[in-house]
Amino acid sequence: MNLRIPGPTPLPQSVRQAQGQEMIDHRGTEFAALLREVTQHLRAFFQTNSDVLVLTASGTGGLEAALVNVLSPGDPVLAGSVGAFGERFAQIARAFGAHVIPLDSPWGEALDPDAVARALRNNPGVRLLLTTHNETSTGVLNDLKPVAEVLRGMGSQRPLWLVDAVSSLGAVELPMDDWGCDLVISASQKAWMASPGLAFLGVGPRAWERMPEARCPRLYWDLAQARAFAQRGQTPFTPAVSVLCGLRVALAGMALEGLPTIAARHRALAQRLRTGVRSLGLGLLAADACASPTVTAVCMAKGVSAVDVKRRLLAKHGVAVSAGMGILKDRVLRIAHLGYCRVEDIDEVLAALAAELGKEAGHA
Repeated sequence: MNLRIPGPTPLPQSVRQAQGQEMIDHRGTEFAALLREVTQHLRAFFQTNSDVLVLTASGTGGLEAALVNVLSPGDPVLAGSVGAFGERFAQIARAFGAHVIPLDSPWGEALDPDAVARALRNNPGVRLLLTTHNETSTGVLNDLKPVAEVLRGMGSQRPLWLVDAVSSLGAVELPMDDWGCDLVISASQKAWMASPGLAFLGVGPRAWERMPEARCPRLYWDLAQARAFAQRGQTPFTPAVSVLCGLRVALAGMALEGLPTIAARHRALAQRLRTGVRSLGLGLLAADACASPTVTAVCMAKGVSAVDVKRRLLAKHGVAVSAGMGILKDRVLRIAHLGYCRVEDIDEVLAALAAELGKEAGHA
C-alpha cells in the first residue's frame, strides 16, 4: 500500500527491523544510552540548546503536557488557529480552565502576524500564545518568523509562546532558540519516520521559570519530573521502548542527510504533487505562498465526493489518502508527502487520481 495519509507515515525497513528487536531494561544502562542518543539528535533538529523531553504520548498528549505545565485556570490565552488542529490546541486550553481568546483565520489561509500583533495589543494580559506551525487539515504552513519578530518587540511583556510543530519538525526549519519559542511540540509518527507513541517537547528557559507558579494539575505530564529522570537516562514511567529503538535508526539517517537537504526534499515533493494536481484540472486549498511542504489539500470538483474518491483510491489502486476534516470533510483530499516518501510514491498517487478522474496525470 502507498500510505499517503498525514500520519502515521511509512517506515523504512531499517526502522521496522530496529523496532522488532529484543526488549531491554528501561532502567538499565543500554536504555540510558538509547535515550541520550535520541535526545541529542532531537535537540539538533529543534535547533535548541534547551531541554528536549521525550514522552510516551501522541501529539495531542504532547500539546496537553505543554499546556498544563505553564497554565493556570483563568489565564488569558491567545489561540491562533488556521484549521482543525489549531482548534484542538485551543480546546485543550479551555478544558483546563483557560480564558481562550480565539484568533481564527479562514481555513486554507495562513496566520496573519499583523493580526497577532493587534490581538496582543488589545489584550495586554495574555499569558500564552498558541500557534500551529503546519496545519494538516488545510495543507497550510504558517510563516512563524514574523510572529517571532512581533513577540521580540514586546520585550519582557511578551507571553509564553507554544508552537504545535507535530507535522512540521523534522521536515521544515523551525529554529526554536533563534525565534524565541518557549515550548515546541512534535511527535514520532510524522516526519521522524517512527511508529506512533512518542511526543517530543522542546522546553525553553522562560517555560521552566513559569512552571512553579502554574496551577494546572499534572502527574504523568509533569515536565520537571521528566527532566529530572532524563538527566539520569530514564523516564518517570514506562516508555515506548520499541518506538525509541526505531527512532534512533531514523534519526541517525536524518542526521546524515541533514536538515537543509531534508527540507529541500520535502519542498520538491510538495511542488511535484501540486504541479501534477493542477495538470488534472483540480484546485488546491492553500496558495503557493503558504503551502505546506508535508501535506497538500486537493479540492474536489463540484459534485465529486472526496470521501468516495478516497475509498476508490484505496480499493482499486492501493493508495491511502485522507479526506478533509470538519467543514472540509467531503470537499478535499489530504495527501501527505512527509517522512519516508519518494518521487515514485507521488507519481503513483497522481496516476491513481488520473485514473479515477478520467484524465492523464502530468508530471513535473
